[in-house]
Amino acid sequence: MTHERVSSYSHWIGGRMVAGTSGRAGDVFNPSLGVVAARVAFASETEVGAAVDAARAAFPGWAATPALKRARVLFKFKEIVEQRRGELAKLIASEHGKLVSDAAGEVTRGLEVVEFACGAPHLLKGEFSDNVGTGVDTYSLRQPVGVAAGITPFNFPAMVPLWMFPVALACGNSFVLKPSERDPGPGLLLAQWLAEAGLPPGVFNVVNGDKVAVDALLRHPEVNAVSFVGSTPIAEYVQREGVAHGKRVQALGGAKNHLVMLPDADTDQVCDALLGAAYGSAGERCMAISVAVAVGDATADRLVSTLSTRVRSLRIDHSQNGDADMGPLITAAHRAKVVDYIGAGVAEGARLVVDGRGHKVAGHDNGFFLGGSLFDSVTPAMKIYREEIFGPVLVVLRVPTLAAAVKLVNSHEYANGTAVFTRDGAAAREFVQAIEVGMVGVNVPIPVPMAFFSFGGWRRSSFSDHAMHGPEGVRFYTRLKTVTSRWLPAPGGKGAGTAEFVMPTMK
Repeated sequence: MTHERVSSYSHWIGGRMVAGTSGRAGDVFNPSLGVVAARVAFASETEVGAAVDAARAAFPGWAATPALKRARVLFKFKEIVEQRRGELAKLIASEHGKLVSDAAGEVTRGLEVVEFACGAPHLLKGEFSDNVGTGVDTYSLRQPVGVAAGITPFNFPAMVPLWMFPVALACGNSFVLKPSERDPGPGLLLAQWLAEAGLPPGVFNVVNGDKVAVDALLRHPEVNAVSFVGSTPIAEYVQREGVAHGKRVQALGGAKNHLVMLPDADTDQVCDALLGAAYGSAGERCMAISVAVAVGDATADRLVSTLSTRVRSLRIDHSQNGDADMGPLITAAHRAKVVDYIGAGVAEGARLVVDGRGHKVAGHDNGFFLGGSLFDSVTPAMKIYREEIFGPVLVVLRVPTLAAAVKLVNSHEYANGTAVFTRDGAAAREFVQAIEVGMVGVNVPIPVPMAFFSFGGWRRSSFSDHAMHGPEGVRFYTRLKTVTSRWLPAPGGKGAGTAEFVMPTMK
C-alpha cells in the first residue's frame, strides 16, 4: 500500500495486509475536492478476533525480548518516519483535509513520543532495596500487560496512534489499532513501516471499521488494555464497557478549552494566539481554543475589534496549498453539523461578528470548506458555549474579574486544556493554582505537554486513571510486580524448625 491512488483499504494482521471479508465498507473522502477517494473495509467480530489472536500469539516472544532490542526496533522505525515524513503528511492532508504543513507538525509531535519510548531500558527500571530485613531484599518489576488496543480519532490519524503504540511496544506489549474509518491510510502506512523496522509479525495489527470493531475489542477476553481518544459520550462508553469486561482503560473525551485574556495582555499577541489555536486545522483539535474569556468590557472590545478583522482575512484553501491558513472540514456531514451550531448561536441571541457560512474556494466548489466564525456576547447558558463544536467557531464571553473567569472555567463540564494571557506573574500564578483543568498554558494557547510529560484532562474530558504518554503511559502499559527475596541456609542449618504463626514482620 502507498498513499497514491489507493482505491481500497483493508486490514493489517500478523504482519501482512489482509483483505476484508465482512462485506461491509465505508467511504474515505478527499475533503478538499469533496469526492470519495477510497473505500475502507469494516471488520467483523471474527476479523477483530483474528487480529487479537495474532497479537496474543506474538506477545510472549516480544515480552521476552530485552528492552534494549525493543528500543532498537523503535529507533529504526523513528528513522523511517523521519525520512518519509513528507509522504505521511501528504497522506494525512489528503484524507483529513488539514494543511500539509499542519500534518507535518502532527507527525513531529508523534515522533517525540517514539523518541521517548526509545528510552525503554531506562523507563522500565524497577526499584531495589537491600536488607529491608535481616537477609531480605525487596525489588520491583514493571512488566507488560499483554495485548493492548488503541481506538483513535479522525483529527490526528498519525499523532494519536503514536501517543499509544510506541509506549505500549516499548513496554513489551503487542497492539491492535482501530483507527478512524474516515482516514485509515496513515495507520496502515505506519504498520508497514514498523514491519520494515524489524517488528515481528503480529506484534502490531490494524483493523479498520466502525462500532462493530470497537465493541469486539472492548469485549474480547484476550485484550488487556484499551486506549481511546474521541468524543465524551463514546469515551464514557468505552470506559464503562472496557472496565465491565475486566480491562484497564484510558479514555480521553471532548473539550471546551478557554483562553482567558487579562486587561494587561497585548491584544495583537492574544489575537495571534487565538487565530492559530481556534482556526488551525479548521478547529478540529481536542486542544483547540474555542472560548475566549475577556476580563472587562474594554478588554473584550479591543479583542473583538482586532480579531474580527483578522478572522475575515483568513486564507482558506485546499490542503496542499502551502500559503493557506486553514483547509476544509473532514466530511460534508461534519460541516453541516458545525453550520447548525452557528445557526443555533444566532437563534439564542449571540452576536455573530464574523459569519463563515457559505465560504467557497475557487476550483474546489464541492470541497467541505467553512470560513472562520466569531461570536460575541455569548452567555454560559448558550449551546455554542456548553457543547464542543469541533469546527472553526470561536465564542467570546465577558467577565468582570479574574476570579469570575476562573469560576467560569471551573464550572464547565469539560476540563481538557486552558490558557491565561497576562504580563502579571502573580495573576498567572493565581490562575494556575486555582484552575481545575488538566493542562494549563501561561501565554501558551495550546498547552500540549511534551512527550516526556503526560497528556490528559479532568472532569468529563477524561475517564482514565492514567494520562497518555510520558511516565503515565509507562505505568498504564505495565503492571507492577514487587518481589521480597531471602536466600535460605542449607537444610538443617541455622534457622531450621522455626515456624512462625504471627503476622510476619521484618527483623
